[in-house]
Amino acid sequence: MLCGMPAPSAAQPAQQPASSAVVQPASATSRGFEPGPVLAPHYGDALFEFFQDKNFEAVTGLMVSQHFKRVSPHDDEGELLRGGLLLSWGLHQEAGEVFERLLAQNMPVRVRDRAWYFLAKIRYQRGLPEAAEAALARIEQPLPDALQEERVLLQARLLMGRGEHAAATELLRTLPPQASAVARFNLGVAMVKAGDLPQGTALLDALGQQGAADEEQRALRDRANVALGYTALAGKLGADARRYFERVRLQGPDAGKALLGYGWAALELGEPRHALVPFGDLRERPVSDPAAVEANIAWPFALAEAGAHAAALDGYQKAVAAFQGERGALEQSMAAIRGGRFVQAMLERNPRSGMGWLGGLERLPDMPHAGHLAPVMAGHEFQEAFKNLHDLVFIGGNLEGWQGKLTSYHDMLANRRQAFADRLPKMREKAGAMDIDGLERRRAAIAAELAAAQAATDVEALADARERAHLQRIRQGQAALQGATASDTEADAARERLRRVAGALTWQLTQQFPARLWEAQKALRGTAEAVAESRQRDAALVRAAAEEPARFERFAARIAALGQRIAGLIPQVAALRDEQAGQLQEIAVAALQQQQERLELYAVQARLGIAQLHDRAQLAERRTDRPGERPAEGAAAEGPKR
Repeated sequence: MLCGMPAPSAAQPAQQPASSAVVQPASATSRGFEPGPVLAPHYGDALFEFFQDKNFEAVTGLMVSQHFKRVSPHDDEGELLRGGLLLSWGLHQEAGEVFERLLAQNMPVRVRDRAWYFLAKIRYQRGLPEAAEAALARIEQPLPDALQEERVLLQARLLMGRGEHAAATELLRTLPPQASAVARFNLGVAMVKAGDLPQGTALLDALGQQGAADEEQRALRDRANVALGYTALAGKLGADARRYFERVRLQGPDAGKALLGYGWAALELGEPRHALVPFGDLRERPVSDPAAVEANIAWPFALAEAGAHAAALDGYQKAVAAFQGERGALEQSMAAIRGGRFVQAMLERNPRSGMGWLGGLERLPDMPHAGHLAPVMAGHEFQEAFKNLHDLVFIGGNLEGWQGKLTSYHDMLANRRQAFADRLPKMREKAGAMDIDGLERRRAAIAAELAAAQAATDVEALADARERAHLQRIRQGQAALQGATASDTEADAARERLRRVAGALTWQLTQQFPARLWEAQKALRGTAEAVAESRQRDAALVRAAAEEPARFERFAARIAALGQRIAGLIPQVAALRDEQAGQLQEIAVAALQQQQERLELYAVQARLGIAQLHDRAQLAERRTDRPGERPAEGAAAEGPKR
């Protein structure tokens, strides 16, 4: 840009397009698990948790169901889901083993292709681009829509990483017209880097003017305009650059880059006074903003270009003072980070439940000069380290929770054991009082009587108590009338009435005999089942008396073993958590040290600007003292120049 001045710090599409091509899963669907018919309820439970982004509950429930072989016929899909969940926690080695094992099996092409894609993603994240490309090449068929676009973006990024921007352009062109704005943005960047400036610029220009329904789309639109602006600046097209920068929102995340670029565009057009407004606005922002840092020396440079040398000198001096003050503030921030409060403050200000992809950094910690950490927290390395720390905190809390649960299980087992010891004698006493053999003999005798009644069609055998009483009275009456004389008219009438009553009762018993016989047989069968059930319960009681104590012991041994395992894991997780917290501190401190180095560079530039202004002033004084003497060739151009 300018001799003696630092180049604009904003990312230029001709140099850093790949940053926008990061492939990150945004939802369960985009991770390749489309809703569909579920034939195994336990697999459906895992999917239910998964689609609610409860990854920990999903994978633990899935692994339990897999252990008990409850996910068939979704065994392959279950393993693929488990591998994806392991991947979401950064367990690349374990996830890679799952996918490689799946690939070694004879499974459907759609499952195998998704496994190859996830394996490629793992290898890319582990810094193995060649292996990632080899895995992508094994995919035979197009993936589901969301995954297919991610696959193309990943492959395009691999190509752009090798500098094959033309090949990346051709690959991105295979996406349908309705592809996401991110895909079209990357296509425009690839075109620009491949040298196809007209088409690449046209595509980015369309993105820079399109409507935006949410913040993500608005941010992408701003990024496209910023990329266009710096591309135009690189081509010395100041008017075009200014037009692009004017589209960027003043309150968006790229506002600082746009204001800075707008000022440089004004200088490119030879309008330094127009550059003072955006540079002056940026100077009012915290020095922790990279654009504001550059504006602190760009503003006095613009003043010098406008001929206001005294104001420019004052601006450079204030910039040096501001840089020195900011260096001191950075030292305080680094001291606070090293003091240990930083990590805890980060966790408190950014709580997150569960593990995995979701949840990020949204709030700065409550500490001196927290604004220094904003660019640090936005970096991928810091985000990944903080996610790992959050996962370790979650695991530690989960282990401590299970430690408490095991104590409860131990108490529950002790209560069950005592209850069993108290109830067993009573149950055995009741079982002994129940004469099952006697009941069986009585049932057999009743069965024999019923069979005899059926064989002889003995209808009176199935009479009820009232009918038996009637039969008894009839027989008693008949016996009493046997002693009456044959000419006794009243006795004859009584005999006739008894005969008719006996006949009616016999007819009634005969009519109801089949139904009563069926009911009796049914009741007898129920009695047989009850006796058999009593025998089973008695046998179960005998087995329980012999086996339950051993079962209690197995549970006790398992609880004790798990307790020892958890007790051993808790300090390991705590040590890893402390180590990860230290790594997080180191990342933050290293980033702040880089900010210090950048401030020192800008301070050197500011001092150079001061020196150039002094040189100009001395040259002007010499020309005033010796008006007849001309300055040496180029002496007037000692200051910053294009």
